Amino acid sequence: MSVTELYTKYTRVWIPDPEDVWRAAEITRDYQEKEPVLHLKLEDETPLQYPVGPSSNPLPFLRNPDILVGENDLTALSYLHEPAVLHNLKVRFLESNHIYTYCGIVLVAINPYEQLQIYGEEVITAYSGQNMGDMDPHIFAVAEEAYKQMARNERNQSMIVSGESGAGKTVSAKYAMRYFATVGGSSSDANVEEKVLASSPIMEAIGNAKTTRNDNSSRFGKYIQIGFNRRYHIIGANMRTYLLEKSRVVFQAEDERNYHIFYQLCASASLPEFRDLSLTSAEDFTFTSMGENIFIEGVNDAEDFKKTREALTLLGIKDSSQSNIFRVLASILHLGNVEIRSERDGESCHISGDDVHLKHFCRLLGVELQQMEHWLCHRKLATASETYVKNMSSKQSANARDALAKHIYARMFDWIVEHINVVLQASSKQHSFIGVLDIYGFETFDINSFEQFCINYANEKLQQQFNSHVFKLEQEEYMKEQIPWTLIDFYDNQPCIDLIEARLGVLDLLDEECKVPKGTDQNWAQKLYKQHLSSAHFQKPRMSNISFIIVHFADKVEYQCDGFLEKNRDTVYEEQINILKASQFQLVADLFHEKDGVPTSKSSKVNVRSAKTTTKTPNREHRQTVGHQFRSSLHLLMDTLNATTPHYVRCIKPNDYKEAFSFDSSRAVQQLRACGVLETIRISAAGYPSRWTYLDFFSRYRVLLKKSDMMLADKKLVCKNLLETLIKDPDMFQFGKTKIFFRAGQVAYLEKLRADKFRAACIKIQKTVRGWLQRVRYRKIRKAAITLQRYGRGYMARRYADFLRLTRAAIICQKQYRMVRDRRAFLRVRQAVVTIQAFTRGMFTRRIYWEFLLHHKAMIIQKNVRGWIQRTKFRRARVAAIIIQCAYRRVRAKRQLKQLKIEARSAEHLKKLNTGMENKIVQLQRKVDDQSKEFKSQSEQLILLNTSLSSEVNKLQKELQQTRSQQGEGGQLQEELKRLKEELEEASAQRKTLEEEYGTEKWRLQQRVEELERENSLLKSEKEEMNQRILQNAKTAEGGSKAAKMEAGLQKELDLERQRYQNLLKEFSRLEQRCENLKEDLSLTKFQPGHRRNTSNQSSLESDSNYPSISTSEVGDTEDSLQLVEEMGMEKAAMDISVFMKLQKRVRELEQERKRLQANVDKMEELSKRKGPEPRSPASEEETADLAYNNLKRQELETENKKLKNDLNELRKAIAERASQNSPSNEMQDSYHVLLSQLKAANEELDARKEEVLILKTQIVSTAQVLENSDQDDHNVPEMDNRKEPLDKDKALSSYHGLSESKNSHLDWCYVNEDGEMALAYQGLKQVARLLEAQLQSQARQHRDELEALHTQIELLRNDIEKKQDILNYMSSLSPDAKVEYSVQQEITRLTNDNLDLKELVEKLEKNEKKLKKQLRIYMKKVQELEACQAAMDQGGRIKPELTRQVTVQRKEKDFEGMLEYNKEDESLLLKNLITDMRPNMVSATVPCLPAYILFMCIRHADYINDDQKVESLLTSTINAIKKVLKKSDDFEMTSFWLANTSRLLHCLKQYSGDEAFMTQNTSKQNEHCLKNFDLAEYRQVLSDLSIQIYQQLIKVAEGIIQPMIVSAMLESESIPSLAGVKPMGYRNRSSSMDTDADGHTSYTLEALIRQLGQFHSIMSEHGLDPEIMGQVVRQLFHCINAVTLNNLLLRKDVCSWSTGMQLRYNTSQMEEWLRANNLYQSKAAATLEPIIQAAQLLQVKKKTSQDGEAICSLCSSLTSQQIVKILNLYTPLNEFEERVTVAFIRNIQSRLKDRNDPPQLLVDTKQMFPVLFPYTPSALSLETLHIPASLGLNFLVRV
Repeated sequence: MSVTELYTKYTRVWIPDPEDVWRAAEITRDYQEKEPVLHLKLEDETPLQYPVGPSSNPLPFLRNPDILVGENDLTALSYLHEPAVLHNLKVRFLESNHIYTYCGIVLVAINPYEQLQIYGEEVITAYSGQNMGDMDPHIFAVAEEAYKQMARNERNQSMIVSGESGAGKTVSAKYAMRYFATVGGSSSDANVEEKVLASSPIMEAIGNAKTTRNDNSSRFGKYIQIGFNRRYHIIGANMRTYLLEKSRVVFQAEDERNYHIFYQLCASASLPEFRDLSLTSAEDFTFTSMGENIFIEGVNDAEDFKKTREALTLLGIKDSSQSNIFRVLASILHLGNVEIRSERDGESCHISGDDVHLKHFCRLLGVELQQMEHWLCHRKLATASETYVKNMSSKQSANARDALAKHIYARMFDWIVEHINVVLQASSKQHSFIGVLDIYGFETFDINSFEQFCINYANEKLQQQFNSHVFKLEQEEYMKEQIPWTLIDFYDNQPCIDLIEARLGVLDLLDEECKVPKGTDQNWAQKLYKQHLSSAHFQKPRMSNISFIIVHFADKVEYQCDGFLEKNRDTVYEEQINILKASQFQLVADLFHEKDGVPTSKSSKVNVRSAKTTTKTPNREHRQTVGHQFRSSLHLLMDTLNATTPHYVRCIKPNDYKEAFSFDSSRAVQQLRACGVLETIRISAAGYPSRWTYLDFFSRYRVLLKKSDMMLADKKLVCKNLLETLIKDPDMFQFGKTKIFFRAGQVAYLEKLRADKFRAACIKIQKTVRGWLQRVRYRKIRKAAITLQRYGRGYMARRYADFLRLTRAAIICQKQYRMVRDRRAFLRVRQAVVTIQAFTRGMFTRRIYWEFLLHHKAMIIQKNVRGWIQRTKFRRARVAAIIIQCAYRRVRAKRQLKQLKIEARSAEHLKKLNTGMENKIVQLQRKVDDQSKEFKSQSEQLILLNTSLSSEVNKLQKELQQTRSQQGEGGQLQEELKRLKEELEEASAQRKTLEEEYGTEKWRLQQRVEELERENSLLKSEKEEMNQRILQNAKTAEGGSKAAKMEAGLQKELDLERQRYQNLLKEFSRLEQRCENLKEDLSLTKFQPGHRRNTSNQSSLESDSNYPSISTSEVGDTEDSLQLVEEMGMEKAAMDISVFMKLQKRVRELEQERKRLQANVDKMEELSKRKGPEPRSPASEEETADLAYNNLKRQELETENKKLKNDLNELRKAIAERASQNSPSNEMQDSYHVLLSQLKAANEELDARKEEVLILKTQIVSTAQVLENSDQDDHNVPEMDNRKEPLDKDKALSSYHGLSESKNSHLDWCYVNEDGEMALAYQGLKQVARLLEAQLQSQARQHRDELEALHTQIELLRNDIEKKQDILNYMSSLSPDAKVEYSVQQEITRLTNDNLDLKELVEKLEKNEKKLKKQLRIYMKKVQELEACQAAMDQGGRIKPELTRQVTVQRKEKDFEGMLEYNKEDESLLLKNLITDMRPNMVSATVPCLPAYILFMCIRHADYINDDQKVESLLTSTINAIKKVLKKSDDFEMTSFWLANTSRLLHCLKQYSGDEAFMTQNTSKQNEHCLKNFDLAEYRQVLSDLSIQIYQQLIKVAEGIIQPMIVSAMLESESIPSLAGVKPMGYRNRSSSMDTDADGHTSYTLEALIRQLGQFHSIMSEHGLDPEIMGQVVRQLFHCINAVTLNNLLLRKDVCSWSTGMQLRYNTSQMEEWLRANNLYQSKAAATLEPIIQAAQLLQVKKKTSQDGEAICSLCSSLTSQQIVKILNLYTPLNEFEERVTVAFIRNIQSRLKDRNDPPQLLVDTKQMFPVLFPYTPSALSLETLHIPASLGLNFLVRV
């Protein structure tokens, strides 16, 4: 566009102004080219003629349209120049109070000098996970962008925070680190993020001070690296510092202070622990009183000192080290007060001997007073030949004292930083890091010295890096969009950097002058003039010879040369340092020792001899100048920054008076130029600064399109056609792949065309409306005529319709007739054709078949003939070959026979034959002798064996006689049995004591919960009393409104109390969960690799159980194996595979033993059947004896199995210790001997125990047999039939055992007399001998197997050690990269092998489990048959013993009492099938809450039989199982399912508790089913607490699902199409800030959100959740929707518009309709949407007059005053026809809302949880009619 088109009348421009920098004006007359004057009008209507010249005074800058003013991103402005940037920042800062603004990749932060409520936890939550630009500019947005790019791009990041002193750099860096600490919190309990944040107050105390510009100015630069692991959790940090201002320790300007730590220490001097420091007020010390103001307004140094000490403690600095630090700091203050007095000659000085401060200084540092006093006034000079001591003047001594103080403080500063780095060091390998650079900005003062030079040098380097990065981003953006790249000229400050750091630059010349013995600042200045005066960046002042000017990127700076050399040298005398090195305090000595550990002399002598060796040993650090050190550290910093992705934060100081929200344009422009913001704008403006996506451009400017273009589907082509039509110059725009790029000013031109189009459209609308009004009358007349015509035409049309119907009917009849006729003819013809074709095709096919058959037969004949010919030929050839071979062999055989005959006639051959025969004879003779000897030895052994057997028989006869003599002593056995019972009771008592101890510990944990329950019950009683009072008052009093208010207040108080209780319960559950996690961690840490395992009480549990155990020995080993796998985890369990194999081997042996016993039992049964019918009583007794024998045998096997378990545990421990020690072969042999001895001892003990058991059995057999014989002789009837009471259990067991021992010959000696007792004893001894022999054989076999297993395991360990040694040798020869790759390959191989082993182990365990389950079922069946048989036996007059399970008694269906019976052993299986393995879809077709009903029916039966232990065990196990299931699951369906079942179980416990309050709605049958014996009120409270926890988990899961959908559905999706407008978003649409993953950003619509809510509601309804609870869930979710939506609305300017308000109101109405459709409107969920509804209305209402303000205040009752003002400040017009909210209107609203008592927070708490209430909802279901599906696997339950 030409100049005449741009500079027309009413165009607004910017003109320079000396006060405000830039001033707005408006053109009053069109400008023509080459006119010397531009006619303007200022804002105060003052006319102005602005002179214009082609070179001296160009045309003024154009202003942006009002719609673009106040943008979040400066690059979104159409006209990019300095006045537009300054005006946009000023409008945002003063009118909207927005301190943050984007400028491309830079965040501009203006210091508000006021605390703003925009840094809370809720703000961090709101910005977490958002793309940069999606929300308002904020330091958290930049931090989130760095965190996201680190995770997405796997690249380290840096945040560079810069600015002037007082601009807010430190605060910005602190908030950035706080964001990283919150978002990337450590995954462990190390609290690394807290330590990172704790370093800030320490560094502020020792590195910050008050200046004239800032009360908390950082006087050093720091770069903090925050380390993250692979999961992007903080694992550590590291800090680097730069250029500490040491001169501040000894000098402060007026109204400035020293470092904060000194004033904090003086403010706390009165504390007892600091009295030894001898400190007083800061006014009494020279180093703290130079600024003449020791206080800062609003700062309490004593409180800050407490925070500093707390931070030091948190970082692990001990109290002793803290005391030493404070001693050093106090000594610096005392050193400043040391008075140095001058002598009369003026060349020497001295210090008074009674100087108190010097004494304090030496005492605090632990150095000698005399030496320090001497060397403060003297110095040592060294020449080539000698060393001598020289006096110093008082001025030189004061300088030396100050240098020493600065050096001490600098060393202490470095020590603290190093210690912080040690504490914050990463505990694991660092994967990536984010660095935060808080460094000084460009500085220029009236007098600039060495510090300003270094600061500006650092800023030159940072600006160079910033320019190159911005240029690189622009280039990448253009290349990505395939835009032709043209070189953009930007300022390159490399010449200025070369001037400073290049060879013979300023720093080199300064270091060179420092090396000269008598170098001065003047000489250095002259060298600078001589060397660099020709440089464009170096100038010499006209009126000075001791200063120089450097032209920096920001401004020219004049530096005074005075003091440069001294500050660069940073001279500290070696003698003073040596005194400090000899300090008696270790910390002080360590401060000044060299890091390389070189020993230094600690001689206390003053006179030093010849010093050729000592003159050349100064510290290397002292030889390095400050400039050299700073340059090196700066290069290291730049290398670090260049290796990361930088993010820039530029802090701006708005004024020099620290006034809140005051903006000085001149100061702001100066800083904008210095910090590079304007350079960014210039680079952007040189290219294509305005960028639009094709879709956004089409949405914004489609009003300029033609209708034909609108129909095109390709939006990209449409946009190209439009731009080529509107903008003639093709260089003004470029088309990229996804965006359109515009030159500066083009967007403003398009906005103007759009506004003109809208203006024309408005005129057209007016015209159309007026035409419509005129047509209204015409329509009325026309309507009457049309009505008449309609009736007439209707009559004609009906007649015509009848005619058409008749015609159509005739046509249809004709059509059907013709169709049938033609179809029949067609079918006849087709049938004939098909028949002919079939016969013809069959004939041809048969011909072809016969032809193929003949060919096939001919081929067979040919094959056989050819084969016969070949075989004949082969036979002939073979016969000929055989004949030839036979002839040849015959010839050879003849020759050989002839030769043998000749040899046979010779004598030597005969001799050889005789020699062989003699040898054979000798061998045969020896063999005969050996056989005779062996026969003799065997005969002797037989004789010995016979004698031993005869002696054994004699011994057994003697023992038998002794047993006969002791027959009358049967009472001893009873006493022995009693003793065993007492021991069992003692064991049970010990177990009870252990349970009581556990109960007391549990009681301690539940004390708080019980107190809260008491308070809750008290509140409930008070509530009931108040309700009664309210009812009475309502009856008597007339004022019902007061009672309602009182009730509402009480209800509110009750809700608050309930919410507090539930929060405490939530905290209790969290602590309980944390306790469980710690226990699990402890158990994991206790377990070490190898074959060691934790001690298990499985055996004790089996032995102490009060319930009968079925086949425990057979399943024990497998259960231990499974438990071991669960405890150790699959990886560690792989190490104990050998142990598992042993266990499996033992199980197989036990199975074989069981099979053998079962075979014996079967044989006995067959034998009894063959012998025919016998009396009933002996047969039943024999069967009982068989059963008792099997039980005793099983008990023996159980005992043996337990012993083997203990042995295996010992073996496992020994093997684990050997593996952990990694001992050599001899140690392994020792451990093997230890294991062997332990095994032998265990076997010996087992043999002894077995012998005792066998002796006892023999005695019991004989005693029982005698008693049986005597009773049979006396009564001649069965013994048990004559007793009135049942036998004692132990006696019956003994008699059964005796019968079982004699069962094989029971019929032979059943009625023998005393003379036949010998046969009985002999038979028993034979059986005992067989049993002992079998046991010995099994033990020997077991011992061999165990030895083989141990040998195999040892060999495996040796092979493993050899393999690992080979691997180590191989890895030592590899490179680091190859080592990593090789180790990864080895780890993959190991994991694969472990996986295969574990799979094999699992398969074996599964097979074993199936086998054992099958055996258990068989045993259970036999036990049931035995019980039925015994019950049938006992029916004849005996009292039937009580059984908890009546298996044989079957009830009729109508007699069911709604109870389910189960055995105690089946409790774990019940919980497993009903809770652990339960899935909601398994009971979807049954009654809702079926598991709860089943559990309650089991509880009812336990209550019915009055078994309190069973009730307690079932309820406790149920609660723990539900917690365990929910702990593993984060599924909404599973959580909802168990919330419904838990609440239903709670309601059942209430409904059937027997309380009258809960029985009002029960039926008579339900009242009969109430609990009879137990009051489960305590368990009801526990279930209520569990329901609350599940409810909170359900809300958490649901919120996690819908939270990503809320913003997109409520604010971003276009529910009303074409309503929302589009504005340029600047950086928001840049590629660097968007997620470039393949899946991209997911966009949700309102329908998707409502669909998700409907899914939640259907799931809860399907699970039978109470409607009241569903209403509370929906209410909580609607609160989350409201909070997230409102928070995003308050943090996003782009959505605060009229169209968004319309969309939002429509969305909320749809949500309300959903509530009505699902009958949830009464759940108070709609009330939670009230704030967002009012926010939508606020965006839509008028905002101009005071009446509008009053209406807004009355309308927005649910919004706080801060939220209302924030929305008004954020309100953004999308079109020029909309009006911006004025500042006066916002101030009017603020004045009207100032009386409100609103909370100070801006955002809504998204984590707020409404108190949940579970109302009592009884069930109408009859328990006796409940059907249990067979698919649940609960067939062991018996209906009662």
